[in-house]
Amino acid sequence: MKNRTYNVKALLIATLLSVFMIVLVFYGSRELQNFDAALITYLFGTVFAFFGIVYRYTVWLQRPPTWIYFKRGITYLVTGKVFSHFWFATKETVENIAFQKFIYPRGKYRWVAHFMIALGCTSAFLITIPLTFGWIHFAMAPNSISVYEAHFFGFKVMDFELDSIMAFLTFHALNWSSYLVIFGSLYYLRRRLTNPGLIATQTFEGDLLPLILLIAISATGLGLTYSYQFMKGFAFDFLAVLHAVTVIMFLIWIPFGKFFHIIQRPAQIGAHIYKKQGMKMGMAVCPHTGEEFATKLHIQDLKTVTEQLGFDFSKEDGTSHLDLSPEEKDPD
Repeated sequence: MKNRTYNVKALLIATLLSVFMIVLVFYGSRELQNFDAALITYLFGTVFAFFGIVYRYTVWLQRPPTWIYFKRGITYLVTGKVFSHFWFATKETVENIAFQKFIYPRGKYRWVAHFMIALGCTSAFLITIPLTFGWIHFAMAPNSISVYEAHFFGFKVMDFELDSIMAFLTFHALNWSSYLVIFGSLYYLRRRLTNPGLIATQTFEGDLLPLILLIAISATGLGLTYSYQFMKGFAFDFLAVLHAVTVIMFLIWIPFGKFFHIIQRPAQIGAHIYKKQGMKMGMAVCPHTGEEFATKLHIQDLKTVTEQLGFDFSKEDGTSHLDLSPEEKDPD
C-alpha cells in the first residue's frame, strides 16, 4: 500500500477555512458589488496562500513538541492569573512582534532594517488584503465631485476631500510601505552579498530569493504609481502584469519558504508564557551536580513527548536520563 504524503486532518481544516474565507469575501463585498474584478488574480493567489498556510500550520501543530507548547500556552493564557498573562502577552506582542525587539541584540542597523521590512509588509497586507477581498471600498460621495467616501464591509467609515492631506496619505499608503520594504531589504541583500560567513552558508532559495521578491514587488508597485502619475501611463500594462506575477510568487512562497516564519512568530509568545509559568512552578535539580538546569514543567513535558515519539530514557533504577542535566547525561 502506497504511503500517504498528505495530512488528512490538515487538508480538511485548510479546505473548510478557505471556503469560509471565500464566503466572507462574497458577503463582505456586498455579494461582490464592491469587488474589483481586476484583482481576481490576487484573490486566487491569496486564497492559495491562505490554504497553504493553514495546512502547514496545522501539520506543524500536530508535532508533539509544538502541540505541547501550544496547548500549554493557550491554557495558561486563559486560566489562572488571566490579566497578568494577558498583559504579558500584550507586552510581548508590542515588543517582539510590532517593534521586533528580539532583533536589536544582533545589531542596531539590523534591527532598523528588519523593523522597516516588518512594518512595510504588515501595512501592505493590512491595505491590500481588504482591498482585494472587496471589504474596503472607495467611492465618490453622492452629489459631489471632490469628496471620496471609504466603506468597510459596505458601511461608510469616513470621507475626505480629494485634495486633502488625508487623501494624499491614503492613496499613497502602499508607496510608503514599498519604500520601507525596499530600504530594509537592500540592507540585508548587501549584507548577504558581502559578508563572507553568510556567503558560505546561505542558499539562493532560502536567503536571497525572499529579499529579491520583496524588492521586486515593491519596485514594480512603485513603478505603477510613477507610470500613471508622471509618464502618462507609459508601460503601465507591462508593469501591472509584472507586479501581479511577483506578488503571486510571493503569496505562493509564504507557506513553503522562509516567509512562513512570519506566521510562526506569534506562537513564540506562547512559548514565553510557558517558560514564565514553568519558572513559577519550580526548577528541576540535577541529582548528580545538585544544580538547577531546567524547569520541572519542561522536564515533565519532555518525558511525555519522548514517550509519544517512541523513545525510552528510563534507567534500571526507575529514574530517567532526562532527570540529569545535559552535562551529566551518561549514554551508558
